Amino acid sequence: MSQITVDDVRNYVENNIGNFHSTRLEKLEALQLNEILKRKNPYLFRAKNLFHASDLIKTVLDAHLSSQEETIFGQFLEGLSIFVNEKVYGGWKSSAEGIDLEFSKENIRYVVSIKSGPNWGNSSQIKRMKDNFIQAQKILRQGNRNMNVQAVNGCCYGRDNNPDKNGYLKYCGQRFWVFISGNDDLYTDIIEPLGYRAKERNDEFVENYSRVMNKFSKSFMERFCEDDRIQWEKLLHFNSGYDIPSTD
Repeated sequence: MSQITVDDVRNYVENNIGNFHSTRLEKLEALQLNEILKRKNPYLFRAKNLFHASDLIKTVLDAHLSSQEETIFGQFLEGLSIFVNEKVYGGWKSSAEGIDLEFSKENIRYVVSIKSGPNWGNSSQIKRMKDNFIQAQKILRQGNRNMNVQAVNGCCYGRDNNPDKNGYLKYCGQRFWVFISGNDDLYTDIIEPLGYRAKERNDEFVENYSRVMNKFSKSFMERFCEDDRIQWEKLLHFNSGYDIPSTD
């Protein structure tokens, strides 16, 4: 077992956090108005009594971007977790389906599925993860039937004070970072380096966000507004209707 230092984490973050910011910006610039309007619930927007096109666009755009950012940043945290574990325990990115990290500690082979937070999936998604655990354990034991293989769902933030999930362990927040690093303080040590060039990166994002907001608001008003009012039936037809085939 080796030790990981704050400088190790800082260097990793400074070398890799730019990928999060650049991907986030690329996704924003690639967005199409049709894409976000078709994915969101127009009934909900009507129930919220939205009158201004810009308010509606901001609501759908922010909801879309928030979900997208969770996914992008989750990929960054997964990479950081594997880096930390590799430094301490010699772990590696797993090639098994649905498994992100493998490593050995105290004669136990751990297979780890990494998620951002504890409330990451519905019952069918959790079942799929459990099936992936079973399959990974089966494959590993083909070479050594007595191998002690432990499945773990690791969550980078949050809490779950009942880690035993009947077939796998669920470690969240500090418990997860201690599990992969042996360091009680790592979960707080990583927060400061994440701010590396954050203001500069976010200023660039905000500038592009404003441009997209203006472009989408103008397009929305041209297509779905009449007499300066949102035409909800027209928006709903675009989102949910079907075109009646011609009988000619």
